[in-house]
Order: sequence, then C-alpha cells, then structure tokens
Amino acid sequence: MNMKGTRIARLIIGAAVAASAAVAFASGGGVGVSADEALQRLMDGNKQYVAGQMGACTASNAAKREALSTGQKPYAIILSCSDSRVPPEIIFDKTMGEIFVIRVAGNVPDPLVLGSIEYAAEHIGSPLIMVLGHERCGAVTATVQTKGKAHGNIGAIVKTIAPALKKGMKDAKGKSNAEIIESVSDVNVKLVAKNITKKSPVVAELVKEGKIKIVTAKYDLDDGKVTLFEDKK
Repeated sequence: MNMKGTRIARLIIGAAVAASAAVAFASGGGVGVSADEALQRLMDGNKQYVAGQMGACTASNAAKREALSTGQKPYAIILSCSDSRVPPEIIFDKTMGEIFVIRVAGNVPDPLVLGSIEYAAEHIGSPLIMVLGHERCGAVTATVQTKGKAHGNIGAIVKTIAPALKKGMKDAKGKSNAEIIESVSDVNVKLVAKNITKKSPVVAELVKEGKIKIVTAKYDLDDGKVTLFEDKK
C-alpha cells in the first residue's frame, strides 16, 4: 500500500473509532432504578454509616473494579461540596459504580458542573440528582464574612453563592453569626437545585418528562446524618 492509501486507511479507521465512541457516549439506556428507589438507597446507606455498620463502601475491591471496567450505571448524581469531611461514597456507604459524584466548593453549578450532571442524567440515565450541602461550609462562611466580594479565584465561588446571602441573613435575623452561616448555606443549596433546571435545558426537559428528580439535603458534621429538605413545590 502506498503512502496515499495508508493515509486514507487511517482516516477511515479514525472515523469508525470516532463513530463508535459517539454511540457509546450517547447510549444511556437507564439504570433500572426509580428516583425514589435511588433516594431510599442513599438514605439507608447513610443510616448504616451513622450506625457504624458500613458494608458496601468496604466492598471497593479488585473484583468490583474489574466488573466496572467496561461501563457504569450509577443510580444517583450527587453535587457535593469539596470539603474533605463530606465524601459522599463514605457517608452514604456506597461502593464504586453506585453514585456519580461532582464535588466543588459551595456546590456552585458552573457550566463544567452542569455538563457533568447532564452527562450522567442524559447519557447514563441516572434518575436522581441530590444537591448536598453541609454544616459550617467554608465557601459559605467566606461569602458571609466578605459580604459576597472575595478576591482572587475564590471570588468566583463567593459571587455564585452571593444570591443566597440576602435571604439567608434575613431568615436568620437576630441570630448568631454561626446561625446566619447555616441559614445562608441552606438557601444556597435550594437555589443551586433551582438553578440546575434554569441553566440546563437538558435537565429541565428530563424533569418535565419525569425521567429525573432533584432533591436537596444537608450533612451534619457532628452526627453524620443527612437530612432531606422538604420539597415545597
């Protein structure tokens, strides 16, 4: 085969590989679990964690790794803070392949975060999104202390949390600084959940079709419990 023929062959092979990758990326197929079932699994796992009776989390071994090497079907997407004390796989007692975790300080849903959520929701078929806040969040604390105007790249995080500042402080009027921080944190988690559908037409359509559910929750650093916020829709 001459050089021209070799180049053509490479182009054909490259196109075939790209097409196969595109099909693989787009083939979600669902995970066979409803949003309510997924939520129940998370909360049951948290109970196991709080009771010190963890099981699934410890099953992250070589056999599990090999079983997941060709694909994944996580039944829940968790948008959590980057705080080192709030690792979703541990606090929900889950092993590899069960939850699709996105971690960023303050749970801020920028385009990269939204793209990650869309991938798991649309292409993998995960039916549940949980926005998980936590006590004494450093990003929220910085927002309160700087009144939403921090310097450097942290300023981008604080600016995103700032909309929760006014309402959070109003809700905690007359309370201590610590209580204000928790109030702002709670408001931020709820606003983040609303903004996911506002900023992502993909997720908004899946919610409208009943293919995905969004819930909000908060992790207690002291006792390890995850508490769901009530859906007031």
